[in-house]
Amino acid sequence: MKLTSTIARILLGVLFLVFGLNGFLQFIKLPPPTGAAAQFMGALFVSHEIVVIMALQVIVGVLLLVNRFVPLALFLLAPVIVNIVLFHAFMAPEGLPMALIASVLWVLTALSVRGVFKELVQPRTTDSVAA
Repeated sequence: MKLTSTIARILLGVLFLVFGLNGFLQFIKLPPPTGAAAQFMGALFVSHEIVVIMALQVIVGVLLLVNRFVPLALFLLAPVIVNIVLFHAFMAPEGLPMALIASVLWVLTALSVRGVFKELVQPRTTDSVAA
């Protein structure tokens, strides 16, 4: 299992580093989106939110590749992957297989640090209420 999660972490890191850098350097030519996907991407570009998203992808990709702060990287990457899956599920279905691969890689990587996430899913108890 350790080898599987290591391979998944490296693949996930490469995936997000490459596509994050591509957002800035445009070395992979992608066809322009159409319909609602084009409107959505247009809004991201006009608002400059795409810069934040791509920078986050680069940072997370580097963290995963150097094996530092992996739980933090996964925590930051989770909503990005959810948005990627939803974008491809509803607006650009041709990219859905890659989005699902990224999701599987995230889960395989998260399994290796699942103890860190245990506290996030614990229900609040009466003695842990802050005064």
